[in-house]
Formats: sequence, structure tokens, C-alpha cells
Amino acid sequence: MPRPTVDKVTVNPSDEMIRVGYLSIRFLLTGEDSGGSIAAFELTVPGAQRLQAPAHSHDAYEETIYGLEGKLTWTVEGQPTEVGPGQMLCIRRGGVHRFDNQEEQDAKALCVITPGVLTPAYFREVGAAFAAGGPPDPAKIAGIMLRHGLTPVATPA
Repeated sequence: MPRPTVDKVTVNPSDEMIRVGYLSIRFLLTGEDSGGSIAAFELTVPGAQRLQAPAHSHDAYEETIYGLEGKLTWTVEGQPTEVGPGQMLCIRRGGVHRFDNQEEQDAKALCVITPGVLTPAYFREVGAAFAAGGPPDPAKIAGIMLRHGLTPVATPA
């Protein structure tokens, strides 16, 4: 059987920085780049910031978090778990989750999506809703989430 050919080998083939409110998302690899198997992005959260979107789940993919700098608190199914440099957390399909930076230091994590079905388009749309001025409309954010395979979940503040 012949081996598949590779057109071009590229580091960070989808290198794109996207702002969503105070968050920075640097998309590194999309499902299109990987034949659908994986998508990956860096997530940077300034110190002492809570996620401005609702907790959510996704049924089409796992999300694996690898801490790079600082510490993020990921709440998965109601259980808070701190993820710092060199630590990894897998959020299984359907797991309701959110994250917050409860530290003063900025935090950065690598987020890996398998299979690679979440695209930069989701973050671009949410970013545009945040950039429109004033607090984003929760119904609009929920609609964007649903279109991209995330299910928002109302949780107490």
C-alpha cells in the first residue's frame, strides 16, 4: 500500500490571534490542517478574571487542557480543579465546565480538541459580539455557542 503524500510540513499552520473580551486565543492548528483529527490553541487569561460566558458542554469532542503558565481553575461537573504548568486535564464529551483565573498572575494553557471540529470561526464570532460594545447579549452568545457545537448551561454565579 502506498504511503500518503504530505504537501507541506508547517509549524503552527493556522497561527491566528483572536481576542474575545479580555481573553486571547492563539489558534495553532485546525481540524482542516490535521485531517480532522485535532485542533489546538493557546488560551491566555489575565489575572483575577472570571469567564464572561456561561458554563457549557460539547458532545462532539473532548477538550484536553495543558497548563503552560500561571494557574487556571477549571470547574468540571461542579468540581473545581486547578491546572498549572505541566499539568493536564481532560474534559470528556458532555462534561459541563468553565474556567476562571483566581490568581493575580496571568495564565496560559494549551487547549487540544479531539476530533478537531471546533474552529477559529467560533472565537471570531464570539469576539465580534464582545467587541460590539457594552456587555454582550447572553442570547446572542448562546446562539453562537449552539451553532458551533457548544451547549450553554445556566449556572449560579
